Amino acid sequence: MAAEAEEEYESVLCVKPAVLVYRVPPRASNRGYRAAEWQLDQPAWSGRLRITAKGSTAFIKLEDKSSGELFAQAPVEQFPGIAVEGVTDSSRYFVIRIEDGNGRRAFIGVGFVDRGDAFDFNVALQDHFKWVRQQSELARQAQDLEQGPKLDLGFKEGQTIKLNIANMKKKEGGTGSTRPRPAGPGGLSLLPPPPGGKSSSGERPAPLSMPAQLPGTPITDSLLSWPQPTAAPAADVWGDFAKASGSASSQAQGNTGWVQF
Repeated sequence: MAAEAEEEYESVLCVKPAVLVYRVPPRASNRGYRAAEWQLDQPAWSGRLRITAKGSTAFIKLEDKSSGELFAQAPVEQFPGIAVEGVTDSSRYFVIRIEDGNGRRAFIGVGFVDRGDAFDFNVALQDHFKWVRQQSELARQAQDLEQGPKLDLGFKEGQTIKLNIANMKKKEGGTGSTRPRPAGPGGLSLLPPPPGGKSSSGERPAPLSMPAQLPGTPITDSLLSWPQPTAAPAADVWGDFAKASGSASSQAQGNTGWVQF
């Protein structure tokens, strides 16, 4: 029902209140029509021109100015075409092919007093058939899409995909590897202790120096009262061990019980 109503809808494309109608003499050759041969000072009829459209067909209707009674009608299925032709010697005159609905046809001349009205008449027909061509192209494209192969984005039977989750875990785990530093008394952040043992050069690491007081952040008394490590003299490193070894060897010699001869 909606499709039929849309086909029966008739739209108005252009209305011009003053138009003149002339008898057109037979064309002597294929050189085209000339308005100078129409006796322009003696029009056969004058009235109103209205262009309507119903579907893809346009209709040029010549109507009475006061009553609106139809004088003649020219269906136009193609423009430019045989149904509407311009003359060769003026832009204000055209030749149209009228029909009475019973199969009879005749060619008459129409003219506009104002050149702007003739321009609007021409443009109205051009715009309508431009729209008809666009609709035909869209319909053809839609038909090609329906008849063409459809794009199937679904998984086929037995088809699988692989996701590399290992790289994702490495990227996520690499962001939180920093350990927070322990805070000492008074909110002061302490550095971790140096590694123990001797260095590669054989020397003991230097003792830690007294931390300097930072401006604006005083060090508490408890932190200053901590015992500070002291380095033992290099000569006394093996002293206690040597004394213990010497006393032990002499005691062993005294307790052997051997008699020397």
